[in-house]
Amino acid sequence: MRAMGLPFLTPPLLLLTFARDDIGAAHRLLVQMAAERSFRLDELAASAEVMARNSPGRDADLTFVDATGATVRLSTEMVIVLDEGRSIAQAADEILIGTEHALAALAERGVGTAALLRRYGISPETMTNRLVQQAQAKRVASQDLVAQARAGEAKPVYVRSDLMRDLLGLLTLANHRHVVLVGETGVGKRSLAQGLALLLAEGRGPAGFVSLVQVSEHALLANAEQAITTARRQAADGVLFIPNVERFFPGAFNAAEFPQGTRAVQRAFLEQRPVVIATTTDAAWKERLASDAIISNYSHTLRVTEPSADETVAILKVHQPVLAHDYGLAIADSALSAATSMAKRYVAGMPLPASALAVLHRACAMLKLAGQSQAAFRPDLKPDAALDEDDVAAAVSAMTGIPVSKLGADERTRYAGMVEALHQRIIGQDEAVLAVSRAVKIARVGLKDPRRPIGSFLFLGPSGVGKTELARALAEFLYGREDAMIALDMSEYQQDHTVNRLIGAPPGYVGYEGGGQLTEKVRQRPSTVVLFDEVEKAHPRVLDVLLQIMEEGRLTDAQGRLTSFSETVIILTSNLGSQFLDKPILTDEMRELVMATVRAFFRPEFLNRLDEIILFLPLTQDQLRQILNLLLKKEVKALAAQGVALTISEAAKEWMLAQNQHPEWGARPLRRIIQKSLREPLADWLLTAAPSPGAQVAVDVDAVGLKFHYA
Repeated sequence: MRAMGLPFLTPPLLLLTFARDDIGAAHRLLVQMAAERSFRLDELAASAEVMARNSPGRDADLTFVDATGATVRLSTEMVIVLDEGRSIAQAADEILIGTEHALAALAERGVGTAALLRRYGISPETMTNRLVQQAQAKRVASQDLVAQARAGEAKPVYVRSDLMRDLLGLLTLANHRHVVLVGETGVGKRSLAQGLALLLAEGRGPAGFVSLVQVSEHALLANAEQAITTARRQAADGVLFIPNVERFFPGAFNAAEFPQGTRAVQRAFLEQRPVVIATTTDAAWKERLASDAIISNYSHTLRVTEPSADETVAILKVHQPVLAHDYGLAIADSALSAATSMAKRYVAGMPLPASALAVLHRACAMLKLAGQSQAAFRPDLKPDAALDEDDVAAAVSAMTGIPVSKLGADERTRYAGMVEALHQRIIGQDEAVLAVSRAVKIARVGLKDPRRPIGSFLFLGPSGVGKTELARALAEFLYGREDAMIALDMSEYQQDHTVNRLIGAPPGYVGYEGGGQLTEKVRQRPSTVVLFDEVEKAHPRVLDVLLQIMEEGRLTDAQGRLTSFSETVIILTSNLGSQFLDKPILTDEMRELVMATVRAFFRPEFLNRLDEIILFLPLTQDQLRQILNLLLKKEVKALAAQGVALTISEAAKEWMLAQNQHPEWGARPLRRIIQKSLREPLADWLLTAAPSPGAQVAVDVDAVGLKFHYA
């Protein structure tokens, strides 16, 4: 419109858009009719453009805002077209008004574009017939999965024999044979129905069942009641399959919009035939369906649980040739096992086999892309390389953010050396390091509830002795990055309402859409260490949230979304009882005094959910010296990155140790001493001298303090 210098949007301009722009149903209809009636669409577009230039229209004093935020003025005739399009959609019982309805309005008599469209064989009658055909196709209740199987059009599916046996037993009952398959999204409920269709197609199902009709999702959107009614008629001699049946019942986002659909589903459950097989989730069954008298009284529930690792590999084998064909790749059997084990461990929020299939799809896509663009994520990639476990690890790394090197390392070797790995960063605190390592190893070999966190620990001790540092070291060991840690200061959660900051504000409150500071971060990074610092300062409601995490390994946010904590390590820190930890060697008396303080503060059920309560002891002078050496190594490394070699004499190190007036505060004073006496002078030198690469700095000590020699 603006490009042509026209003041209003007119019907010829709209027709020109439909003819030229390859978007929307109107353009697709014009393409089809051009092929059927042997006219050129560009000629129609040219004619529409001439008409648009010669028919500027009259101002309707009505505007709308387009997708770019610009204001568009409408002509009087354009308003008529839009209103007519709405009438056409309503007459067809459509709930959405599309570009196809606007195109039909452009062909209506009295509209300026009608004569032009008639020249190309497009009349109100032809548009009505086309829209009727389209609506009928949309409302077809759906596919008969048995007929598809007999025609060889069914997708391959793995049949879980125990579940199929139970399902066939329920379908063989004399009455009340309706079945609701209950299980988490992705465990294979729909596949179980598809497996039943294959059995029926082969004549191996229960007697009297000759069809299995799945309700069309398109039809449900158009008219839920009609979709269910028509599907029931088609499935009269077999099974009516309704996925996600909870959508029709109170609590579903659209149940209130389709009350007739709810009644249609209830009527289906009241009738003996066709037999209804529906699917739903555990939460939806408890919250919406179990309380519905018709559903609960006239159907049986069959729990579909997550398949085992061996079953998942067998399921992936069924999909293996399909994936190989779709992506044009060879897929090694080892990739199937790797996808199963890594998906189970690292892909949170999605059960097997869906998570393993998602991993395989991602790996196939990455390998195919690498072969096409030479953007290989494996240096040894060959054009005919088969998808293997290394590719699966790369895909899981892309999905979770965990480094490939950590995913590919031998688990037993890594965890066997866990204590030594942690002690590379943690000086002293042998009991703490051993306790954390022990609990993590127990979890990793499968001797704990897989739904709960890897470990839940309470770190007790004075400030500066390594509680937070051990959390960082654990994050680096488990997930490859020190920053794979979420740290929350519980002194900011002392009020009752602050629990909303963890799980998100309730509906209607400011910040509802943003999610919780805890749940949202864990959802984005499910493999992480979560540190609750100074937990004794948190409000009791916040402690209830922590109790749920430690017990159930999951948390529901204010928007009803479930966040899994099964791949997290929960660490709580506290100074409770630290006044009794005044010696570098732990005695039974010290431990009992500390634990008495802790038991007086926390509820027994809270303490019982912890895997370990770990006591941190004051640091000795020798341990402080080792920590200083570790801290100074970081300073050396930081300067080396700028091309400067830093050396620090032993005398300078002893001088820095001597400046620590509060060794009882642990390592924190050492960081301040390094900042003030070493880092700040070096920063001034770097700014003023702008040293060239290869420069050297030697740090010694004199009567005044540290002395710097620059070369």
